Amino acid sequence: MAPAADREGYWGPTTSTLDWCEENYSVTWYIAEFWNTVSNLIMIIPPMFGAVQSVRDGLEKRYIASYLALTVVGMGSWCFHMTLKYEMQLLDELPMIYSCCIFVYCMFECFKIKNSVNYHLLFTLVLFSLIVTTVYLKVKEPIFHQVMYGMLVFTLVLRSIYIVTWNFRKKVPPIIGITTQFHAWWHILTGLGSYLHILFSLYTRTLYLRYRPKVKFLFGIWPVILFEPLRKH
Repeated sequence: MAPAADREGYWGPTTSTLDWCEENYSVTWYIAEFWNTVSNLIMIIPPMFGAVQSVRDGLEKRYIASYLALTVVGMGSWCFHMTLKYEMQLLDELPMIYSCCIFVYCMFECFKIKNSVNYHLLFTLVLFSLIVTTVYLKVKEPIFHQVMYGMLVFTLVLRSIYIVTWNFRKKVPPIIGITTQFHAWWHILTGLGSYLHILFSLYTRTLYLRYRPKVKFLFGIWPVILFEPLRKH
């Protein structure tokens, strides 16, 4: 529930099924949950650059889709927390399912030949997305969405642990961030986690394809992957 001191702002009464603990319209009349809104920048700006770089490097389309999907999630979450409207909530929550399905596909296809397509996995994930979307639009129960999203995240975690345990030894760089809002922390950490997941999946894939991936840190902080393309014989 939102704090009792919340007041109506530019976007009118709340219609979403969720209203987080940040006081509404406390910073500006135009944004319902200011910190929960602006913290989404981490899910919008870095993935956009990642998508552009992936196009320039000629990477597989699945990774371009991963970056763009994360950007869509960030934009949807921005709209949701800015307005607290039900339609914007769907623009936030449904892309979370779709993007996570793309992440799952990438992780399970890391060790396949270049530009291969796993139609069985693709069909399963598309069907899962359609079922979740249909059911969620009918029941409008946030817990259902959270459970379905949790299942996808759990799948990603298990797959990542498997890859790390049996194939790689990788140190996770320390992450520094400042915020006073718990839900804003959720945005920052999930956005960062999703971005790092894309990097990890991309690193695994390009290493398998012998692209010599290297992790670099912009300004000594932000991780990106650069690599030498496979030499043509």
